[in-house]
Amino acid sequence: MKRYAQTILLRPEKRAYYLELHANPWPAVIDKIYECNIRNYSIFLLNDRQLFAYFEYVGSDFEADMQKMAADAETQRWWAETDPCQESPDPEGKSWWVNLEEVFHA
Repeated sequence: MKRYAQTILLRPEKRAYYLELHANPWPAVIDKIYECNIRNYSIFLLNDRQLFAYFEYVGSDFEADMQKMAADAETQRWWAETDPCQESPDPEGKSWWVNLEEVFHA
């Protein structure tokens, strides 16, 4: 199992819609997350602006599972709703959700 932590910024004008979407996530999207070997997926909000995600990957080929997820029509539809609510904190624009480096685990 590998732990992942990521961050992205939430557009203030889209905050209510983003929270509404995640209060009632689409079952097919949740199923696909599980099918792609992601467990304990959580998203937290800091100061109404910064999103922090944590999940555990239990599969053996992360890249293949992420490609499988990205190819799913319902997930693409979900991202079409959620992506406009977000903006990357990556100043170079190379990443959408930015991976954080783990510096401690007990």
